[in-house]
Amino acid sequence: MKLIDDEDKEISQINMTPFVDIILVVLIIFLATATFIVEGKIPLNLPQAKTSEAKEVTEKKIIITIKKDGTIFIDKKPVKLSELKQELSNFIKGKKPVIVLRADRDTPFQKVVSVIDTCRDLGLEKYSIETSKLN
Repeated sequence: MKLIDDEDKEISQINMTPFVDIILVVLIIFLATATFIVEGKIPLNLPQAKTSEAKEVTEKKIIITIKKDGTIFIDKKPVKLSELKQELSNFIKGKKPVIVLRADRDTPFQKVVSVIDTCRDLGLEKYSIETSKLN
């Protein structure tokens, strides 16, 4: 007759403690890194509006940013006003995108009008103007 020692026994259940430990560590790492992920936008002092509301554009969009000094960006890429039409036409493929216009509150209005005029020359008629909520 043979005696069965602990090494020869079959494992009849799974120890869940290491699994739970690993999942908790992964969760903590995820939560810690998620707080550092910030949408990379060009910093602006946006104009304020009482009726400002957060709306996510679900259609194809092109973000045009105009800084206080008049510098224009298309999706974070700097462009000159003279090159804007050509650069925008490179982005337009098929369906016309929505233009999300972000302009600093101290940007000369003529610069904003010139950008809108260039967009209209290309047949871009849908606009969204980004503002911050007036407190």
